[in-house]
Amino acid sequence: MFKEEQIQKVKEEKKKWNEELSKTLCERPERLPRFTTVSDLEIKPLYTPEDIKDLDYSRDIGFPGIYPFTRGVQPSMYRGRLWTMRMFSGLGGPEETNKRFHYLLDHGETGLSIAFHYPTLMGYDSDSPMARGEVGKCGVAVDTLKDMEILFEGIPLDRVTTSMTINPPASILLAMYIVVAEKQGVSKRQIGGTIQNDMLKEFIAQKTFMLPPKPSLRIIVDTIEYCTREVPRWNTISISGYHIREAGATAVQELAFTLADGIAYVEAAMERGLDVDEFAPRLSFFFDSHIDFFEEIAKFRAARRMWAKIMRERFLAKNPRSWMLRFHTQTAGCSLTAQQPYNNIIRTAYEALAAVLGGTQSLHTNSLDETYAIPTEEAVTIALRTQQILAEETGVTNTIDPLAGSYFVEALTNEIEEKAWEYIRKIDEMGGMIKAIERGYPQMEIAEAAYRFQKQVDSGEKVIVGVNKYVTDHPPIPIWRMRPEIEERQLRRLKEVKRTRNNEKVKQCLEEIRRASISGENLMPYIINAVREYATIQEICDVWREVFGRYTDPGYF
Repeated sequence: MFKEEQIQKVKEEKKKWNEELSKTLCERPERLPRFTTVSDLEIKPLYTPEDIKDLDYSRDIGFPGIYPFTRGVQPSMYRGRLWTMRMFSGLGGPEETNKRFHYLLDHGETGLSIAFHYPTLMGYDSDSPMARGEVGKCGVAVDTLKDMEILFEGIPLDRVTTSMTINPPASILLAMYIVVAEKQGVSKRQIGGTIQNDMLKEFIAQKTFMLPPKPSLRIIVDTIEYCTREVPRWNTISISGYHIREAGATAVQELAFTLADGIAYVEAAMERGLDVDEFAPRLSFFFDSHIDFFEEIAKFRAARRMWAKIMRERFLAKNPRSWMLRFHTQTAGCSLTAQQPYNNIIRTAYEALAAVLGGTQSLHTNSLDETYAIPTEEAVTIALRTQQILAEETGVTNTIDPLAGSYFVEALTNEIEEKAWEYIRKIDEMGGMIKAIERGYPQMEIAEAAYRFQKQVDSGEKVIVGVNKYVTDHPPIPIWRMRPEIEERQLRRLKEVKRTRNNEKVKQCLEEIRRASISGENLMPYIINAVREYATIQEICDVWREVFGRYTDPGYF
């Protein structure tokens, strides 16, 4: 990038500047703070060409849509097509969530994203004793195909893409979506969307697990194999760093552990006999956009470059689409505060801007009231309008990767990448991500990072406005509350479905799932048959719990 004599000249000029800086600082008796990112990476007072002297433009930066994709995965980026505005929605029952979907689509949302309540996330029905008090509280209740039919009433599945944040029973929800599309007259080859389907990060961070790691991975590979051949527009997995970051990880840990999970999934699919270039183009990723503006942008740029190298050099993928890291972003839930909640609008706006400048393909913006409850219509509208103002008013879509070439951004991108490679090498030495999880390695690294950050907040070294600085009272804000009759209606519907379906066929379908689970056949065709007969999520998951056993977090100290 620079000639040796230019670097030498910069060094000499920087030395003189440092002398002037030292004089200025000596005049200030107060102790200077540490200048670090939110992840605690040290930040220099000034960056110059010296910090990127080894950078090679073609090798390290390049052009959008071309390896190594540092500047974006599409040649035209947002000049050709804006990111998908995909607000995460799920409240009460299918009726309430369907109404929210229509509201958001009418207000300019361009893709759906479903939040499920905890019983569904864990593979239990609403009438399970495990579900008592949780029905519809933190997402939508889905027990059978009937709920999915109501959820998508009036929404043409050939004209909208849907993301489903679901993990242990992901294959079941995908099967329901396929059958709902069928009932609309839409072929499974036409539908588009994403299931999260990322169990490794559940063991690491979010902890909504059901089965042990190995059978969990087997079911994930079943969905990859099936969709590669039968549902070609579907993203079979959303390899998620979001929940890793929300658990307290640093930006480097989020990046490293997410890509290490991705490596494990690619290896498992290839062991099944799949060609890497058949399935890799439909892998997608999901990242957090935290409050440290430049750190997040650098993380996104490093992620694309690293994944391109992993796919081309480690897995020898030939198709350029296999090298692309396409990702959805959600602004950081863990950065939101219950104190002075209207400040969350500002936090979310900056985090969304970082995601866009970092080149995201899809974005959810959090609402100001999410530390209290599911967002109200007013709060979710403000969050959606935040994206629309970014897209339509700020000018950030006019040019591609405008921060490329910044001494600071390029140096920080390099630093984050180098530190992430260190983690990946350690995980490889342990025998891969499953072995690392079994040893508790990523879990302990995240716990230590979270503890370190909390100590910095408690001491005041890290400032959170309204929490440990500029603290004031705030008036109560309106919050969404679930009506008790929603749970009663959900239980009545589930009871009626069980009464009116063909229970002999359901029993037969469940037995076929049991047999395929034991034999190692691909489970997806059997799951689709079962949900078509209105088998419940728990009935299918109970078969798996019986065949594969339950997973309990061992805990690490």
